[in-house]
Formats: sequence, structure tokens, C-alpha cells
Amino acid sequence: MQKKKIAVSIGDLNGIGIQLALENHTQIAAMVDPIYCIDTAMLREAAELLQLPIPDGFQTVEDIAPAFTIEPGKVSASSGAYAYASFVKAVELAREGKVDAITTLPIHKKAWEEAGIKYKGHTDALRDFFDADAIMMLGCQKMYVALFTEHMPLREVADSINEQDLTRFLIDFYNTAKPTSTVAVLGLNPHAGDDGVLGNEEKFITNAINNANHQLSAQRSALSAPFTGPLVPDVAFTPNVRKHYTHYVAMYHDQGLAPLKALYFDEGINVSLNLPILRTSVDHGTAFDIAYKGVKLNALSYLNAVRYIAAS
Repeated sequence: MQKKKIAVSIGDLNGIGIQLALENHTQIAAMVDPIYCIDTAMLREAAELLQLPIPDGFQTVEDIAPAFTIEPGKVSASSGAYAYASFVKAVELAREGKVDAITTLPIHKKAWEEAGIKYKGHTDALRDFFDADAIMMLGCQKMYVALFTEHMPLREVADSINEQDLTRFLIDFYNTAKPTSTVAVLGLNPHAGDDGVLGNEEKFITNAINNANHQLSAQRSALSAPFTGPLVPDVAFTPNVRKHYTHYVAMYHDQGLAPLKALYFDEGINVSLNLPILRTSVDHGTAFDIAYKGVKLNALSYLNAVRYIAAS
């Protein structure tokens, strides 16, 4: 079977992304046909700083953005601008059908801000690029968690939960994630509200689950009960409960990601669903504290992000 083509956006060059790309090219190239959105001059500068050889077949793209001097571990507007330009080039290659999907290496949000980029991150940008309700799903084969709300202050979460938006979210998630077993939807409040004693948001969640199950029942490919819940959040990830589910929907960022990262921190990935293109990413940051210091990197998240595309 012909390998899929992917574009790899190189992330913040002051961080660890380029080291991951150089050190793992052979393994990545065995799974897919990668093209790296970095130009030759910046690649050579990074490789020299890292004292790493540039692997054979390391295909690059010229004219990404103005060259700059790499400053390991430093937040800079120049590195933020280059990281954003690399990402935009990867998306462009996917739009044009030159690659099948994209994988993004880590950016630094503050560097994007200093570069005048209006987006907080990749997912925000993708929503705007494609005018689509991109869904953020994180995890690994053992457990994936989709987030109904993402980078939002906790005080705003409750007001964001409504039946209509959550119903649409659940249907879009099911049709793009394609889970093979029932998805567990978490409640918002302690004890999932205790029948309204501790909050009434669960009634909206229950109605959305029922709506989604009803609408999806018309699809031949749908499970008989695509969603269940709302589950009590503090027991939803215990072993006896977790063994029944591979996919969860969390109401807010830390509700889903705290248990996920406690269980599968090294191997988790980030997947952008409900878009015209497939995008995966590592589920970690730029690690400025160890960038260019000769530290051996754990590449499992990066390799898993590419494996997801190869298997899709």
C-alpha cells in the first residue's frame, strides 16, 4: 500500500521540535512520506547547533519566512513568526492536495503573540482557516478525550453548556472520530449534579445526549447507543469504569486532560477533527528548558501523531 504524504510544520525553532524531526526521520519515513516545512538555511543552522546530521531524504520547503538567529529556549517574535509561517505552509499543502494530512510540532503561544499572530494556537487558526467547528481530541489508542470547551476560564464554562451546541458537538464528534464503542459523556458538577442539588447543567447534557443518539440512529453505521452519561466525573476514569470506554467527552479542559495526562502523558497526541483536512500534533510543549542541550527526547507522542495518520 502506498504511504501517505504528510506535511510537518516545524514548530518553534527555539524549542525541541526540530530535534524531534531530525532524530526520528527514519522512523517517520518508514510510516509516511514526510515533507518538512522548514527551509534549507534554517535547517542547517538548527542541525549545527544540535550537532546532528541532516538525514538522507529530509525533504524541505523553501521560502517559509525570513531567516533569523535561533536562540535556544528563548521566546521571540522571530521564532513565533517562523513557526506560524511553517504551519500556514503545511495547511496550504493539504488544501492543494499535495499532502494527505499535517502533523504539527510544538509552538510557543507567547511567541505567536509577540509576532502579532491573532490566534492562541493551531486549533483556533484552523477554525478560522476553514470556517469550521474544529474539535480538539487528545489521547492515545487506550483512551481519547474530546473537549467541549477548551482554553476558556473556568468561570465561563457553565454558561457555555447548552443543549443545542452540545448536541451538534456530539454528532460532529461521532461522525469524525468514528468510535467503535459507546462514548462516555461527563457531567459538569460534582456527583453529576445529584439530580439538581449541585447544579442543573446536567439536564442540558442529558438532553444533548438523547438528541444525538436519536439523530444518529438514522445512520446505518451508528452504534445502537453512541453516547451515554452524564457520568459522575470523579469516578469516570477509575479502572472499573475506564475498561468500558475508549472515548470520552469532557465539558472543560482540565476535567478531561488531568486524568488523561496522569495516565498516558508520554504517548498522548492532539487530533483536530471535523475539518476538511486531518491534523495531528504532539501533546506537549516546546520544552525550552532542555532545547539544544543534548538531552535525549521522548519521541513517543510525535511517533504516535504520525501513526494516527498512517492508520487513518
